[in-house]
Amino acid sequence: PPLPLDQEYRTAGGRLVLARPDHFPLTSDHDTDPLRGLLGTASGLAEGEHLAVQILARPATGRRLTKAHRAAAALRGGRSTAPQSIVFDLVTPGMSGHHHPSELTRQHPEHAEQVRAILGKAAQPRFEVQIRYGVASRHPDQVATGWLRAHAHETASTFALFTSGHQYLRRRRLHHPAARLAERRLHRGYLLSVAELAALAHLPYDLAAPGVTRAGARPVAPSPAIPVSGPGVRVLGDSDAGAPRPVGLTVAGARQHLHVLGQTGVGKSTFLANLILSDATAGRGALVIDPKGDLVADILQRLPERAIGHTVVFDPAAPGRPPCLNVLAGHDAAFAAESIVTTFRRCFTSAWGPRLDDLLRSACLTLTRVNGTRATLGDIPKLLIDTAYRARVTARLTDELLQGFWASYDELTPAARASVISPVMNKLRAVLLRPFIRDTLSGGASTVDLADTLASGGLILARLPKGVLGEDAVRLFGSLLLAQTWQAITPRATQAEHDRPDAAAYIDEAHNFLNLPGSISDILAEARAYRFSLTLAHQHLSQLPKDLREAVSADARNKIYFAASPEDATDLARHTAPLLAPHDLSHLGAYQAAARLMDGNTPT
Repeated sequence: PPLPLDQEYRTAGGRLVLARPDHFPLTSDHDTDPLRGLLGTASGLAEGEHLAVQILARPATGRRLTKAHRAAAALRGGRSTAPQSIVFDLVTPGMSGHHHPSELTRQHPEHAEQVRAILGKAAQPRFEVQIRYGVASRHPDQVATGWLRAHAHETASTFALFTSGHQYLRRRRLHHPAARLAERRLHRGYLLSVAELAALAHLPYDLAAPGVTRAGARPVAPSPAIPVSGPGVRVLGDSDAGAPRPVGLTVAGARQHLHVLGQTGVGKSTFLANLILSDATAGRGALVIDPKGDLVADILQRLPERAIGHTVVFDPAAPGRPPCLNVLAGHDAAFAAESIVTTFRRCFTSAWGPRLDDLLRSACLTLTRVNGTRATLGDIPKLLIDTAYRARVTARLTDELLQGFWASYDELTPAARASVISPVMNKLRAVLLRPFIRDTLSGGASTVDLADTLASGGLILARLPKGVLGEDAVRLFGSLLLAQTWQAITPRATQAEHDRPDAAAYIDEAHNFLNLPGSISDILAEARAYRFSLTLAHQHLSQLPKDLREAVSADARNKIYFAASPEDATDLARHTAPLLAPHDLSHLGAYQAAARLMDGNTPT
């Protein structure tokens, strides 16, 4: 083993011994880690300065214990009736003491605590112990200034925390400290109980102990079944164990969806950007919803040449008129109306009711059936407020249920009508009062064909910074964009499976945007069949409602976990056990992740 101190350096040191007979115990019960002071002293050392504390221990033999008992008898002084002598009788079985502890404490109440301390130590297994310490420096000037001696005394003083009312550690000189520490010879030690030894010599348990680097996650080598690279492989990163090699996820494996979890600043956005650029380079279509803005900005700076003419960007900071995506238009008018109602309901759950739901659904269905693909969200306020416009639209309705709804609506007094439409209007304003969102979602006929863009390997990048658009507006816009994308994907049901091109959706802060109509579990299962893979990223599990958490756990079968909180790590470890435990998942470094990937239907 390496030498504790370099013997070529100037050194100073000493040893610590018990100040009183070793029947008396040191303090072993501390509220905080008693080694914190020692570690603080060591953390102040500069280059060329070293500090070492050596604690040697071995179990005390029967002979050593017998000698201790005899020493106690000698201290007793024969027939002495001093309380201390009577106390030693208690710890020397077979001697002449006849005092019961209760009798002793009754006769000498001032020594009751001392009696309990000695008996407590005597009841434990004991070790012979030696403590030595040394400080070394390669700087000669520090010897002259007394630096070595001062730091040696400072080191010894940190052991004052072990002082009890009966015992303490005293400094003794140690000649040639470097040589003595290198010998590692115990010689004759003093007796300490297991509790005392554990208090003196243990791994630091104070999480904030200075200078201590905690063990990180256990490295696990990737399975040989994990692909390295290739045309049908997304490279996720490099392995952190075994021989360095790329770790990839096949495009077919990615169809089983990917759950990405990690706290802020661990590398989640960098990881997502690399995956998206991998798709862009390979000519696979992708939708990206970024509620912060940095992810899309990074992608645009690194966009491969083949994707430059096949990229649609929704960005409130971009000059000019944004691309238009009419959310009321589509191949299925009923689905479009249901998507809008469901999105608004889930975004405003706490302020939603059956009347509001009925009114918004009826308005959407009426506009799509009368105006077709020319209907927009901006027409809804006009339909609710403008009597003449409403009369022209409803006159063209053929659906008796919708005709009856509007007949009842027209019978309301102006005050009652205002009360009915007020909840709808204040939620529509979250969209329509933002020029960027109004021009994008309600600006007329769509200028973006989502289905064609994804099928041809294009990118759809939605940069939606909350600080610019507002949280409610971002949630609505992202949810409606995802719903429109899903509506563009579902016609693939009419295609043969081999004719369905792979496409993906990358959704950061996914809990804000998964507001699609229907069960998320069913949607994930259908998306897999349509070769539409979803990558769902967020920061911690508490952001997900219970049903969404269960669906993601079961149906997003590929898992990428960056550093997680201890609470989340306990739940996530069910997917990584027995190879990775909760400690591993909560102690991952920056840009380090645990991966559970699917090889066919087998997790690796």
